[in-house]
Amino acid sequence: MIQIKEYRERCGFTQQQLAEKIQENRATIAKWEIGSAFPRAEKLPTLADALHCSIDDLFGRGKEE
Repeated sequence: MIQIKEYRERCGFTQQQLAEKIQENRATIAKWEIGSAFPRAEKLPTLADALHCSIDDLFGRGKEE
């Protein structure tokens, strides 16, 4: 599952702040966080940059278990 909320909170952003940073609306961020929608592939690099993580991190692949 995509971990946008976890990384957003680590950065100290509200949904609105993240939305403004990546030029989306807050409702879209909320949908991504609850899993009812997913970011478009072309938005993933911008999202990862804004959250100071990799795309793999967003999908839980960057963590050592």
